[in-house]
Amino acid sequence: MVARAARATDLTDLDGAVSNCFACPRLVDWREEVARVRRAAFRDQEYWGRPVPGFGPPDARIGILGLAPAAHGGNRTGRIFTGDRSGDVLFAALHRAGLANQPTSVAADDGLALRHTRIFAAVRCAPPDNKPTPTERDTCAPWLHREVTLIRPMLRVVVALGAFAWAAWWPTLQQVYGVRPPSPRPAFGHGAHWSGTAVPQVLGCYHVSQQNTFTGRLTPAMLDDVFVRARELAGLD
Repeated sequence: MVARAARATDLTDLDGAVSNCFACPRLVDWREEVARVRRAAFRDQEYWGRPVPGFGPPDARIGILGLAPAAHGGNRTGRIFTGDRSGDVLFAALHRAGLANQPTSVAADDGLALRHTRIFAAVRCAPPDNKPTPTERDTCAPWLHREVTLIRPMLRVVVALGAFAWAAWWPTLQQVYGVRPPSPRPAFGHGAHWSGTAVPQVLGCYHVSQQNTFTGRLTPAMLDDVFVRARELAGLD
């Protein structure tokens, strides 16, 4: 898998390779079981049931790094954050920020297009209880590293959704840019900001999970502030 990731010549090649990964037995079993059993509301739909590639243009200036696909969201639709309530919140915010052409995303063929932005996850398969293990994160890391390498020429800022994504970024900094991660590592927090030399700046944002959005820990205004800042750091304003 490491060698296959390194061989990917462009994002189309990488996305196809990601979709055919079977490196983590626990995740393979779970994603396929979910796709076979299905949720009652989606019983008539055919689930993707495979690793979910990134989404967005190759010249993106903003990267959005998430945790992993949702079992009945990306694992069902085949597109990250598509078809679940977390995605509803995220894409609505991207639309308000001028980074998406529409505020909703329900299926991979619904016409959604991102502007200046690419979304990808630290782990590409839906994990049980939304909790991938450190070993699964590290096994999946070559896909993330290659994706960032391919969009590196234009990438200016990465928005890390949650502490898991924040932690996954620092090895990427080492592998892709050859820059030793800061020590001690910057603490994650909503609105946290880190900048280095000749590398993308990093913004922390609470994850758009229902646990955060339903309780008011993450509000639309808070999310808007992050993407306004991301646009500024990316040189889009």
